[in-house]
This record gives sequence, structure tokens and C-alpha cells, in this order.
Amino acid sequence: MQGLVADFGPWGVLWGTLQILGVMVMLLLTLAFILLFDRKVWAAVQMRKGPNVVGPFGLFQSFADFLKFVFKEIVIPAGANKTVFILAPLLTLVLAFVAWAVVPIAPGWVISDMNVGILYILAMSSLGVYGIIMGGWASNSKYPFLGSLRSAAQMVSYEVSIGFVLITVLLLVGSLNLTTIVNHQQAGIWDWHAFSFLGNAINGTEDGSLFGRLFGVVVGLIMFAMLIIFFISALAETNRPPFDLPEAESELVAGYQVEYSSTPYLLFMIGEYLNIVLMCAMIAILFLGGWHLPWGAVEDPFLGFLVLYIKIWLVFFMFAMVKAIVPRYRYDQLMRLGWKIFLPTSLAAVAVIGGYVAYFGR
Repeated sequence: MQGLVADFGPWGVLWGTLQILGVMVMLLLTLAFILLFDRKVWAAVQMRKGPNVVGPFGLFQSFADFLKFVFKEIVIPAGANKTVFILAPLLTLVLAFVAWAVVPIAPGWVISDMNVGILYILAMSSLGVYGIIMGGWASNSKYPFLGSLRSAAQMVSYEVSIGFVLITVLLLVGSLNLTTIVNHQQAGIWDWHAFSFLGNAINGTEDGSLFGRLFGVVVGLIMFAMLIIFFISALAETNRPPFDLPEAESELVAGYQVEYSSTPYLLFMIGEYLNIVLMCAMIAILFLGGWHLPWGAVEDPFLGFLVLYIKIWLVFFMFAMVKAIVPRYRYDQLMRLGWKIFLPTSLAAVAVIGGYVAYFGR
């Protein structure tokens, strides 16, 4: 954005604004159809049809739901703090959108290609918990408040393991820039971080030693394990089943958003699904080569965007399948998984990969 202003003056501001609006419209349209896809996958697993009335094959169902929420009356509980009650979903929505500012969606297509993009995304995702806490507290009800406390504990717990997984990627790449991370995987599927054990088995290290090759394969397998940890932690970070305990209807009557209806509830849901799609994009960028094809690099922006978009949908399909087939965890199981399994495992992975990079210089 600063470069556009420096190069084109006021027209640069206009062009940058149009870029931001374009990304927002694309994300909202993606949410409409990815929500329908989520419901269709869940229905197919349960041998149901899912939404199929509004539009051909139910394609307009999400738009009908949007209109329904918009035209409903906004009900605010009598004992609620009205200002905070309204600000909470707005904060959740804004922070979910702002996080996309540094996500590259194709070669050269990014709103802000900052060198500390990973830190920026971590900061925005960490702030997202405030919207949920504010919504639970402002409702002046014990069920939303307990749900918001659960969400705070859950998100903090799994952000730790996500942070260590990110460090393993940063050690291998040597940069916090997301575009650099994608281009580091441009050689092909054997160079993607999730499957780098293939490339390490074939190419080995620069010194050609058997030890270096074996160590490289071990590091590649560790990175595949980091993909699994990141995927599961992303489910917990975004309150997706089987980790949807902050909104567990069996004991919390839908949790932190139980007192919300109409447009404020819609804003919470949009923010939640924006974070889910962001996590799908991060998995594709960090571990699955971003916009690069399995057999080589992609330079064309339109093809790159299409490739990354397909990868995001494939990762979301895995999110949807987990929601459909995995039973909900108990809260103590959730905390045990995050602190006793993921944290020490990811910390050990950082130590091993740090040693590999320090010794072999790659």
C-alpha cells in the first residue's frame, strides 16, 4: 500500500482500496459457498441431502440465510452492557478480516507483503479472543461467560503449539515473509514442507553424506508430523468440532453466543468462518506449496490463485470430515492434548530442526 502511494499518489490509494475491497468480496463469496459445502459434507456422511431448496442444488442457501439474519430484530438482553455487547461481534469480524492483509493469494497478489507477516497473523489471531470474551461477559449470563472463558483458555493453549510449529517452518526457510515461504517450496511436491522427506531422501545434503541424507529424511518426517499438529491445533483455535467446547450446546446452551441473534450473531459466524478459511490458507502456504503445483513452480498469478484456492478447499474438506465423524472431546482431554502432547512434541521438533539447520546450513 505504501509503495502504491509512493508510485501513484492519490490514485495509488484508490487502487489499494479497490484491492482490499476485492479481497473482502472474494472472501465473503467464498464463505457463502464453503458454509454450504460444510453442511453438504455433514449431510452426506449422515446420508441426508442437506440444503437443496434455495436455488439449483441449494447454491443460494447461504444468501437466503444472510437475508434472514439481516432482517431479523436485534434483541439485546435487559441486563447486558449494550455497548460492549454490540462491539464484541464487530471486533471479531474486523480482526478476522485484518489478518488477511498479509496473506499472499498468488504471485505478486498480496495487500501488504511485509517481512514479518507470520508475526502479524499471530498478533491478529491472538487479539481475536477478546471479541469472544467481550461477548460472553457483556451478555450478563453465566452460560456465555463460561463459554468465553473456555474459549480464552483453549485459544491460548493451542496458540503455543501453533507458534512452535511456525518456528520449525521459519528455521527451514529463514524468513517470516509468507511469499518467501511459498517460493521456498517451488521445486515440486518433494520440496513442500509436508513431504520434504521425499526430497531429502532423493537429494540429501550438499556434502552428499549418508548421515546428512538420513537426518534430512528424519527432519522431513518431523515436518509431516508438524502439519498434523498444526491441523489439529487449527481446529481447536477456531472452535471447530471436535473442539467446539466454548459453544457446547450440551452443557452451555451454545456458549458465548447464546444471547446473540440477528446481525450480531451473523458477524460472529462470519468472523469464525473467516478464521477457519485463514487456517486452511496457512496450511496450504506453510506446508503444501502455496500456489505452486506438485510438479513445479507457478509464475502466472491467475493460475497461482486457482491452485491455492483449490488447496484451501481440499484442506477445508478435511475440516468438514473431522466435524462429521469425530466425537467431541471432554475439556480435560482437550487441555491434556495441547499441553502434554503437542507442546513438548513441537518444542522437541524445534530443537531437532534447529540443530539440522545449524549443522547443514539449510
